[in-house]
Amino acid sequence: MGIDSDPSPAARTVVLVEGLSDRYAVEALARRRGRDLDGEGIAVVEMGGSKNIRRYLGRFGPAGLDRRLAGLCDAGEVRDIQRGLEWAGLGSDLTRTDIERLGFFVCDADLEDELVRALGIAAVERVLEDQGELASFRTFQRQPPWRGRPHQEQLRRFFGTLGGRKIRSAAALVDALDLTRVPPPLDRLVAWI
Repeated sequence: MGIDSDPSPAARTVVLVEGLSDRYAVEALARRRGRDLDGEGIAVVEMGGSKNIRRYLGRFGPAGLDRRLAGLCDAGEVRDIQRGLEWAGLGSDLTRTDIERLGFFVCDADLEDELVRALGIAAVERVLEDQGELASFRTFQRQPPWRGRPHQEQLRRFFGTLGGRKIRSAAALVDALDLTRVPPPLDRLVAWI
């Protein structure tokens, strides 16, 4: 989605996420929870990275279209989100707790890490097998830099090794979740919107 386009004329809430994989995960969980985001006037918009938040807050925030805002980010990007929200006039000296009160939730370390922890190794590997990626993962595990590292760390890194893998896997990982074990940031975001 480009910055110059409104996600939908009916959108009353805009959820800002870093990338397409995050968008697919949010939409998949909403669907599993029986939510119709379009029907509820909620648009999930990928920003192309946290550094772009000011552009999106300028477009959809209080000085722009004045939509209700929410978001999801990685722990390493939280400062970008804090600065963006402060720039948009939504607070000052914002803490992580403050930004969550504003509807912006933080993944430790990132959404893939959260999903791997919530699912467990065996379930993630079943998703990879269903996608025809398990053999590639086994090859990745044998590479010298990754040999002997914790399995969870290997899986998290594997999702980022090939362009599009995170995007292809996001909804499948969410679909594999036990709904009583949804990663807290993702769960709180979908409940908040």
